Amino acid sequence: MGTQLLVIRHGETEWSRSGRHTGRTDIELTDRGRDEARAAARTLAGWHLERAYTSPLARARETGRLVDPSCGLVVDDDLVEWDYGDYEGESTPATRERIRDWSVWTHEIVGGESVEAVGERADRFLARLEAEVADGNAVVFAHGHLLAILIARWCGLPAVEGRRFALATATVSLLGSHREDRVIRALNHRAGAVLDPPFRT
Repeated sequence: MGTQLLVIRHGETEWSRSGRHTGRTDIELTDRGRDEARAAARTLAGWHLERAYTSPLARARETGRLVDPSCGLVVDDDLVEWDYGDYEGESTPATRERIRDWSVWTHEIVGGESVEAVGERADRFLARLEAEVADGNAVVFAHGHLLAILIARWCGLPAVEGRRFALATATVSLLGSHREDRVIRALNHRAGAVLDPPFRT
């Protein structure tokens, strides 16, 4: 069957609710975000997990803690969100008032990280995952843009193609394989509905 990776974005925060770029700012979940995380725990019912990884930031760690995988949580620094530099805390519409057509995906991130640098972090994590979970299920709790890039890299796409994968808070996505290809088995599965455990090909 190979490795299957469940991908869970953290629950709602005040900044995610208002669309503000939240990179290294260590912001906690809202009460709704905590409820979303508890619902995500129901989504994983029936899954045997070999490993569970989390970003070091509080919003991801709390989401992981509330889901409470039986294998425990491993903090991985490469799962921290994109460093947005000068754009931290701003929404895209607000930035576009100064810079026409600005996008985190297409413009230089002044004072922060390039999309390629985030892709390199995703690649390092995936290499560790492959070494630690050669044939089994794992889960990762992290952030919208980091996880979108991780999904792109799982599929062998350039990091910038993470722009194709918009992840809602506390939704569950599933990455796996079909024959020789790495594939997306589920995307933005709404927390609370059970995601059928392991797909087989």
